[in-house]
Amino acid sequence: MPAETPAPAILPVFPLTGTLLLPGTLLPLNIFEPRYRHMVADALEDGGHIGMIQPLVPRLDAFGPLLDPTEVERAPELYQVGCAGKIERSARQPDGRYEIVLRGISRFRIVEELEERSGYRRVAAGYTGFERDPTEPQVVIDPGPLLAALRGFGSQHGLEFDFDLLAALPGIAILNGLAVALPFRPEEKQALLEAEGPMEREQLLLTLMGMGLEPLSAETYFAPPTVH
Repeated sequence: MPAETPAPAILPVFPLTGTLLLPGTLLPLNIFEPRYRHMVADALEDGGHIGMIQPLVPRLDAFGPLLDPTEVERAPELYQVGCAGKIERSARQPDGRYEIVLRGISRFRIVEELEERSGYRRVAAGYTGFERDPTEPQVVIDPGPLLAALRGFGSQHGLEFDFDLLAALPGIAILNGLAVALPFRPEEKQALLEAEGPMEREQLLLTLMGMGLEPLSAETYFAPPTVH
């Protein structure tokens, strides 16, 4: 791996609708499909890096129903920007599943898609423009506006949050944690990912919380999988 890149130039990718990984955030995943078991096993032998990315069409991904077993369904077109993470914890279960936790390192842009390996997809990843991502957890952000907006958002939608816990966290952790956790549409999640930096992401998140949540239908949105 070149010294100047925060993650490998060749990256296995895990397409998941509505699932967001950002620098410094943690993402637990339950890996049960055979091709992604191979992906995790290979990653653990080679530095532990995996790229999270969304398919352009919601639910044409690892958890989506294959309504028509065509090449498009099997390998749907992906957004061009994802986030590379490193496996921080892993446990293989007796039935062969993996339970892993990814820590976000840096966003990446797909340069080209490469030949599959053991059924999972791989890309040549570029990190130009994302050089500051690995140090993003050290960015200082005032949590006040985010917490105020979250109170209104929670009240509007009947959602409860532990504000005592949130108040003890750094502002950047609150920002990225809310971007990951709040139930926005896949395209809104992607916009949060692609925001130029933390300040731009904060402004977009405040805007989205101010707009609220529209009713979501099964045809337009699928919530990310619940992982324990």
